[in-house]
Amino acid sequence: MKIAIINGPNLNLLGTREPGIYGSETFEHFFAALQKKYPAIAFSYFQSNVEGELINELQSVGFDYDGIIMNPGGYTHTSVAIGDAIASIKTPVIEVHISNVHAREDFRKISHVSAKSRGTIAGLGMKGYELALQYFL
Repeated sequence: MKIAIINGPNLNLLGTREPGIYGSETFEHFFAALQKKYPAIAFSYFQSNVEGELINELQSVGFDYDGIIMNPGGYTHTSVAIGDAIASIKTPVIEVHISNVHAREDFRKISHVSAKSRGTIAGLGMKGYELALQYFL
C-alpha cells in the first residue's frame, strides 16, 4: 500500500510554531514513528509553503497511490485551486488539521478542500494523521 502525506504552509515549523495550538513534536519525528509502526506501508512525505508545488504533488501521486493524507494548512481557507486539484485526481484524499479549525477564527471555518475530500479530521493533533491512515487500511 502506498500512502502520501502532503503538508501545506508553515507545517515545516511544527514543534516550534505556536506549541499551545500545534504541540511541541516535529513532523519529522512523528513521521519516523509512523513509518516504524507501519513498516508494510510505503509512505511518501511532501511539505511546501507554495500553493503550486502542493498542486503539482497532488497531481504527481494522485493516480497511483492508494491514499493521500493532506493538511493544506492556511490554503484550506483560500485555495480553490487545491480543491480543484483534489477533484481532478483518482486517489482519495483525507483532509487533516492538527487544531480544531471550527473552534478558531471564523475564516478558518471555510474549507475549499473538505467538499472534494473523502473526509476531514480536525482537532486531534498529530493523531489525526494516523486516524486518516486507519481509514485507508
